Amino acid sequence: MKFTTFKKTSIEVSEIGFGTNAVGGHNNFANVNELTGKQTVQEAIDQGITFLDTADAYGFGRSEQLIGEVIRDCRNNLVLATKGGIEKLDNGSIRFNNDPRYLRSAVEASMKRLQTDYIDLYYLHFIDGSIPLSESVGELTRLKSEGKIRAIGISNATIEQVKQANETNELNVLQSPYHMLDRSAEQELLPYCMEHDISFIPYGPLAFGILGGKYQSDMILDDGDWRKDLALFQPDMFTRHLARVEKLKAIASEEQLTLPNLALAWLLHQPGVDAVIPGGKRVEQIRNNAEASGIPLSASTMNQIKLVLEE
Repeated sequence: MKFTTFKKTSIEVSEIGFGTNAVGGHNNFANVNELTGKQTVQEAIDQGITFLDTADAYGFGRSEQLIGEVIRDCRNNLVLATKGGIEKLDNGSIRFNNDPRYLRSAVEASMKRLQTDYIDLYYLHFIDGSIPLSESVGELTRLKSEGKIRAIGISNATIEQVKQANETNELNVLQSPYHMLDRSAEQELLPYCMEHDISFIPYGPLAFGILGGKYQSDMILDDGDWRKDLALFQPDMFTRHLARVEKLKAIASEEQLTLPNLALAWLLHQPGVDAVIPGGKRVEQIRNNAEASGIPLSASTMNQIKLVLEE
């Protein structure tokens, strides 16, 4: 496993992380098995993955609780990233909340669930628009000075929001969608991050499953699956992406790789990308993802991929 360091920090992480929205994420997927979720976390650790990514919104705290149960004896060997800013109200609805007082309480609650006294990387999960980002990031900076968090991140943000969050140069990490089938981050977000020493962590690196290479045109997502609303999975676009997937599979086969490993290696070859956080519902997926670390891709192979993606 290869390692990298977050910009403007001394925090070293495995370049292959583990995105845990399916670990206790009952609000994200149907039929979530908590025992299997804990097994995937343990498998990640066994495979040398040191970078675990979660959020208090995954299962409304349940993901953090399950991870905390698994890592209690090896916490200091890991880098924990979690996110806050989505508040569950008493009536069951949710709202984005970046109020400094709420963020402080959310950090404290996440630490308790994760069974730790510090969080390595804390993200604003979504931007609520009613609180100046300077106030939200200011509170995270205070929490950092208190030793409760080690690095500050932002997720799901526009370029203007990223610039506002980084006004005092305190932003360490940006997490945004980026994968072979959605390269919009290359237009503004990635260049800004490279210019301002901000680590870029793509989420959904396997296009939320499409680049796993297993889906057929008649695949239907369960009603409880959050991906149903994504543009990627709308019928016409889904069909077009599956056609690309077949061509990418051929390239992967030529390189004696699986398609997921080709997709992850491609991302890690992109300027500005420091690590990737593929998810997974099964132990074998975690094991296979870990194998993507350090895979070389020649200029010829990168060009073949480019031609497929630009068709």
